[in-house]
Amino acid sequence: MGDSWNVGERSFTSRLITGTGGAPNLAVLERALIASECELVTVALRRVSPEATGSVLEVIDRLGLGVLPNTAGCHTAADAVLTAKLAREAFETDWVKLEVIADDITLLPEGIELVEAAETLVDDGFTVMAYTNDDPVLARRLEDLGCASVMPLGSPIGSGLGIRNPHNIEMIVEQSSVPVVLDAGIGTASDAALAMELGCDAVMVASAITRARDPEQMAIAMRLATEAGRRARLSGRIPKRYLAEASTSDQGRAEF
Repeated sequence: MGDSWNVGERSFTSRLITGTGGAPNLAVLERALIASECELVTVALRRVSPEATGSVLEVIDRLGLGVLPNTAGCHTAADAVLTAKLAREAFETDWVKLEVIADDITLLPEGIELVEAAETLVDDGFTVMAYTNDDPVLARRLEDLGCASVMPLGSPIGSGLGIRNPHNIEMIVEQSSVPVVLDAGIGTASDAALAMELGCDAVMVASAITRARDPEQMAIAMRLATEAGRRARLSGRIPKRYLAEASTSDQGRAEF
């Protein structure tokens, strides 16, 4: 579309960020990444050894994609900060997708620890993309701290429940001056399209692609849905009405 967006000092044309966890093997993952035409890929430090041969990182490097390390599995600000610093050394990037979860059952963000970690990492020079609840107040707080992007969830990670609270996502979009990336809960292409129609700058999709029956085809579907949703947002939907409104005028109608 020639419609780029920016995070920090980097510009992207693809509005689909993909994850790497859950793919049955590296060959399937590589085909899905190619099909998605993404430019940025998330990687969990605890799942990847940068020195390993035949690793996810080799696939990412071969495809020329940007790496976005995440702090998946961290429960406290201290753990998240340490993980981010280790990732900076391992992957040679100061970008981080900041995740601080409350527990291993819901995988929902722990807001207090998240804010503390975000403040520390921003002060340390990181470009922080923060995974957060669909809470406009918390999203605004993270932006005020200097996060380069806020990533509100649509529903719990891996649930495939889609966007459970579209009103809050719209509120976050309306108030934010940094990119809003819908993260977590996307189950199929229509969820990605809705996120873009609500005004999100991009979507983050992992399980919906890697755990699909055909990850490559689902990656294509997500790419097209993201583009379709973006085009719809820019085009402007018609207002909702309680009653019908004919698309054809009465002019020229036969009179008897």
